[in-house]
Amino acid sequence: MPNLEHTLLDGLNDPEAGWNMGSFGAIAEFHHVAADPRPPVAQTLEQITDRGGLRIDTLDGVRPVAYETLSPKPHRWTQAIALCLPSDAAGMTRRDVLTELGPDNAALRPQDRDAVLFDMGLAQPQVDFCIRTDDADLLTVLRAHAGQSLFAPDNPAMGAILRAHPHRVALTRLGRVEVYQMIGGPDTGGASPEGPHTHVLPKLLRAERTHSANTPIPEGWVPCAGFHPNSPVLGRLGEDKDFDAQAFDRFQKLLAAWGPDDYVTQKSEVWDALDKGLPPESWSEPGTRLARTGLRNAIRQWRRQHGESDLIAAWARAFDKGEADAEPENPGH
Repeated sequence: MPNLEHTLLDGLNDPEAGWNMGSFGAIAEFHHVAADPRPPVAQTLEQITDRGGLRIDTLDGVRPVAYETLSPKPHRWTQAIALCLPSDAAGMTRRDVLTELGPDNAALRPQDRDAVLFDMGLAQPQVDFCIRTDDADLLTVLRAHAGQSLFAPDNPAMGAILRAHPHRVALTRLGRVEVYQMIGGPDTGGASPEGPHTHVLPKLLRAERTHSANTPIPEGWVPCAGFHPNSPVLGRLGEDKDFDAQAFDRFQKLLAAWGPDDYVTQKSEVWDALDKGLPPESWSEPGTRLARTGLRNAIRQWRRQHGESDLIAAWARAFDKGEADAEPENPGH
């Protein structure tokens, strides 16, 4: 069985890996930028750059859930490990109005600990999504409208936040992600900056869900942080890359230990059938979404490992068609 802490520490020292904390609709992401200097080697579960940072304070009670999802593009898939807590241990404050919390004494960097933290009031189950600032003008606006919803049509606080670009801080029971870069919007050409960034998507927030329906989180558990190991098929910016067999094999070991049994079993059995040269007519499509995803990803992964053939093309025509059950690779980007 892999050691979770060692796995995460290795990930923090891999510039190709990514991280996030948040919910379905409010998320803070931490990634390295290829052109930036490589940060110092992490000795604990903390990594800080000039663009943002991450700290995992505890792994007590954590259940790692490794999973793969379908990409809308038939030659790709995504992979991740969700760090989950039982639902009764994962809950945060669920404040629904802008709330001043005082100086951020637990900030990753000493220079940020006198700046003032405000809960944005997004009322999310497993994350308190906050902003942090020492900007006097912004503080005046935020304090004047504390106790109100940021989404009220006559509240100028959200506009002031978008103009001032304060730090964003996502707090969960496991730790925090901090983002120092600008907020994606008019000042960034409408795109999120490369590297650490945040998304707050009101339409998704209204769903009041802890995670996407395509993420196989066990009943009674809530994802409180996400780890995205180096992908064998996707680059840091979501671009195609040559198949990385070592990255693929590393994640398959984690998937075997921490992945859903139905998914892992389906992939293994499909690969066995392909290895024997069995035609798709020999296979029955499984009845669950999770197993169907395993079937489709098994086909995609076999093709990337072994190349094109009449056999794999026939399996793809039979089972891997359309975008049903596919997950956007970069929701909100």
